[in-house]
Amino acid sequence: MTTAMFLKQALARPQRVGALLPSSRYLAAAMAREAAGAGLLVELGAGTGAVTRVLRDACPATPLIAAEIDAELAWHLRLRFPGVDVRAAHAHRLVAELRREALPEQAVVVSSLPFRSLPRKVHLRTVEAICNFLEDDPTRRLVQYTYQPRRPFDLPEHSRLLWRWRRTVWLNVPPAGVWVLQRTPES
Repeated sequence: MTTAMFLKQALARPQRVGALLPSSRYLAAAMAREAAGAGLLVELGAGTGAVTRVLRDACPATPLIAAEIDAELAWHLRLRFPGVDVRAAHAHRLVAELRREALPEQAVVVSSLPFRSLPRKVHLRTVEAICNFLEDDPTRRLVQYTYQPRRPFDLPEHSRLLWRWRRTVWLNVPPAGVWVLQRTPES
């Protein structure tokens, strides 16, 4: 998958892409480090597969479900990563679906979703689905990056979840902060 395809998608649907270029290998590696030990990986906003490739390399035996809303990108991901369960789906629908399944402990959601540029309704549905998923099991976590020096999204009132900043990846365009969201230890 080429940078040209990424740029085509970014220009056609900027609210869905929210980035200038695909994630760098350094950002992908930082996200994969935070996903270490996962019993299941769920990637949201897989795009061109920059993070997918590193997750596959870092955790080859861990089942990986990748969601990409754009059907054309999802098709390319299926060709490129035959061992990955790629779904052309809305992130909030996939996460809600997974909540109803028996999942292994340490289910880790790795997200490249552009929360700050998503349409409000999609943003709210996705945040709600992710928070509900994480609150169900204290071993679950979300690994998310953002280009702004603040949390990727605000948590619902009375949430038992806590954001933790992990690192800034300077070798990315633009530089990105990696965050982890998980239930608080006392909840």
